[in-house]
Amino acid sequence: MENSKKIHIIAEAGTNHGGDFHTAKSLVTIAKEAGADSVKFQIIYPEGLYLPEIYNKGSYDPNEVFNIRKSMMLADSEWNELYKFSVTEGLPLSASVFDVRSILLLNSWNPPYIKIASCDLNYGDLLREAANYRRKIVLSTGMSTMTEIEEAINILEKCGHEDIVVMHCVSAYPCPTEEMNLHFITELGKFGYPLGLSDHTESSSAAIAAVALGVTYIEKHFTYDRKAKGFDHAYAMEPDALKSYINDIRSVEKALQPKVEKLSHSEKEVSKRARRSLYAARDIEPGSILTRNDIITVRPGGELEPNKIDAVLGQSTNQKIRRFEAIPPHFLEEMA
Repeated sequence: MENSKKIHIIAEAGTNHGGDFHTAKSLVTIAKEAGADSVKFQIIYPEGLYLPEIYNKGSYDPNEVFNIRKSMMLADSEWNELYKFSVTEGLPLSASVFDVRSILLLNSWNPPYIKIASCDLNYGDLLREAANYRRKIVLSTGMSTMTEIEEAINILEKCGHEDIVVMHCVSAYPCPTEEMNLHFITELGKFGYPLGLSDHTESSSAAIAAVALGVTYIEKHFTYDRKAKGFDHAYAMEPDALKSYINDIRSVEKALQPKVEKLSHSEKEVSKRARRSLYAARDIEPGSILTRNDIITVRPGGELEPNKIDAVLGQSTNQKIRRFEAIPPHFLEEMA
């Protein structure tokens, strides 16, 4: 497990800006304040992803999704301004891409990665186009069989591209935690690439388990308001929930960091009251030979732990030890 590496948390804004530039800026700020490592949007040019019209029994019907997506677009100039704003905020910005045009726009920002959504894992032409830019590719694997995942990775490798993060994903919105199939993360490990989790659950439980399984990337949808109109708001986390989610991951991340010493400061403090030590059961005069009747083994923790009793029994005291006083450790020093 690569738990010595910092978990990269992607705050997934998707299209939750609704086509409003100022809302998009506020989402960058929310991601920054929550403690994310990057913020990610979806750059969707509808003509590169949807049919504009649906052929139906000899006639063409408008594609409602196409029209909605069209109404929710940011202009290229706004995307470029959003990128500049993210630079001022100190938060790297990237995006899911769905066609050549969106890849070209994204690449112009020098993004930390290019995201390929689960829906396009089997779209070889898009994978090959993304590979051309020699940037890290974050590859989501929802809705995919192991064979399809292997084929996608093979396509990238044949392009000479091996800077890949393989993201475990269950494409359900939201996804019940018990359906997350987290053990599959270990199966994805066979490819030898960094692993991640695209998390559509409504708590941090799956993410915490995924960190323990070795993921180094986690992606989480967020929004400014779950009641807002749009495709992804209803299952996304609001600002306070996102901040708590990230804090939970950071806490577990620290807990999994390798340490030479097993006992923490907190645990040592607890041991002082929870562990037993050797105490005098009665007043013991100088020159006495210590017997079991002279010693009680009780809390709090003191100078000699219970397992030292055999080294103390039969020793002669050179000082008075009062009742309930800790048995002094000099007996052990005399035996050394």
